[in-house]
Amino acid sequence: MMNIVLNKDTMRIEKEQDVVPFRNRVKEYAVRIGMSLVNQTKVITAASELVRNMLKYGGGGMVLIEVVSKGRDNGIRLTFTDKGPGISDIALAMKDGYSSGKSLGIGLPGTKRLVNEFDIKSVVGEGTIVSIIKWKNG
Repeated sequence: MMNIVLNKDTMRIEKEQDVVPFRNRVKEYAVRIGMSLVNQTKVITAASELVRNMLKYGGGGMVLIEVVSKGRDNGIRLTFTDKGPGISDIALAMKDGYSSGKSLGIGLPGTKRLVNEFDIKSVVGEGTIVSIIKWKNG
């Protein structure tokens, strides 16, 4: 079944100061669809990790925030797009404990565990696109 987009918003993330308004916007969308506090926390945590990665490794980029619907279930899809150096080894980047930086972040595998759907595409020298979906009841 295809996801139907009910509402969307785009935010440019260029500096650290853009992170809080972005997190607030994700929370607004989560509250609007009636997502539980636990699931709000999961999607905001995942979004925070991905937006910081985009700033740190991709030099910033764009995030598309969408309310999506699949049957009776609503959710939030976030698509992070940067024009950074890309990820040469996605399988390695998806391993627990792997970090290319000196962060104690939850990383990509931790982010994947917080959401229902996770997709990453990256081309070295062109950039990275990460898309996540957190369903309201998931």
